[in-house]
Amino acid sequence: MDRWKYFDITHKRHLLCNPMSQEKLERFCSLLRLPQGARVLDIACGKGEYLVRLAEIYSASGVGVDISPFCIIDCKEKHRERVPEADLVFLEMDGAKYEPDVPEAFDLSMCLGASWVFKDHRGTLKALKGMTKPGGFVVVGEPFWLKEPDNEYLEATQMTEDDYRSHEENVLLGEEEGLTSLYTIVSSQDDWDHYETLQWWAVNDYIQSHPDDPDNQELLERSMKTREIYLRWGRDTLNWAIYVFRKS
Repeated sequence: MDRWKYFDITHKRHLLCNPMSQEKLERFCSLLRLPQGARVLDIACGKGEYLVRLAEIYSASGVGVDISPFCIIDCKEKHRERVPEADLVFLEMDGAKYEPDVPEAFDLSMCLGASWVFKDHRGTLKALKGMTKPGGFVVVGEPFWLKEPDNEYLEATQMTEDDYRSHEENVLLGEEEGLTSLYTIVSSQDDWDHYETLQWWAVNDYIQSHPDDPDNQELLERSMKTREIYLRWGRDTLNWAIYVFRKS
């Protein structure tokens, strides 16, 4: 089954493609206090909600990059419907290959929940820092361990313990890269439950409305496996936060 088709189906009901509530989204946008007309970059922008929301609030312009063709369709539709006058560009491409026309071009550069684009948390911070103006914001969404993961959990997810760090280490790593840590927004268990279980609902909706899709069996099996992993281990082991840094 196509990876991006699977992601599109499982996230059909989501406003944000990460475990963050709408209330926390609104808090994050409000706290930024961007200058009117600020320029924003969003790598792995998902459905484009962050970028469109900032255009609504601050008349921001900017670039959203995502490798999923389904996400880019969603982004362009949202742009057209909500802020057609905004200078927003959405690009379907590997975020690691994106280069701005000039370095240090953005007032805010972010990658929320897709540090794999730049290999890891440190690589993401380095890449975004290079595209951000002095005094601008570098914002990363990154998982962290709540406790030492069980071996069975690591085997089931094909992860290693080194894939993520603690919440403290995520903050300190940014400071090691010369950034100033300003703020964090941490997901609650309710945020995670909403994010994970809404995928179960979306899969059920899809199978009900597309009974003849040959991918349905794989879709259901993958969804059931993900559900089991989350309920058995992930819910008590892994969390997620948005980290807000300022570039000197």
